[in-house]
Amino acid sequence: MVKWRGRDVSDTWRLDHPWASVYSFGMAHRPIARTAGVVGFGTDFDRMYDAIASIGDLPAGSTVLDVPCGGGVALRGLVGARRIRYVAADISIAMLARTRRTAAGLGVEVEPVEADVADLPMEDRSVDLTLSLTGLHCFPDPRAAIREIARVTRDRIELSWLRSDAGLRYRPILIAGRAGGLVGRSATADEVGLWLAECGFDAEIRIEGAFAYASARRG
Repeated sequence: MVKWRGRDVSDTWRLDHPWASVYSFGMAHRPIARTAGVVGFGTDFDRMYDAIASIGDLPAGSTVLDVPCGGGVALRGLVGARRIRYVAADISIAMLARTRRTAAGLGVEVEPVEADVADLPMEDRSVDLTLSLTGLHCFPDPRAAIREIARVTRDRIELSWLRSDAGLRYRPILIAGRAGGLVGRSATADEVGLWLAECGFDAEIRIEGAFAYASARRG
């Protein structure tokens, strides 16, 4: 019998739960993501795709960290961009394989790294832009994840996540996600703002349906 639920939420994603394939396919097709987002989560994910598009504004020689990289949806921001070092990190080998396939299809170069977000193999302030898209609710300890992301980030952090305090309309999604081992503790917008501030980042946070989006810069 195949085991789909791990010891914690990270372990469940490491096991390549069937939802991982569904998620990767949906996010790779923006019209599908928009429809599913509006109907299921009250968000069109435009802010997430705007964060991806901002990769193209980085100067040549910049370093981007994408954690968790998932199926590589953010790699689309590399198309036509200046020469950028792109580190795609994920705890799941299967997700990294999907990212490699996405990179090959787009004709872009990435550095896939198997890593836990709470223990990133990168130097302090070695990253210009860190993306953690639909990630915080997939981590066992989101505060520890933000601290580690902040440690390695020199300038800017972009986050999107399913809020732990999403309203009654979205409670069934949280309950089902936690029951399946796919959603962990997550965090409120206020918590994320506080954690980022503790790490020296000023954040602009927007709430849209069940999701929150944070754009933070080091103060």
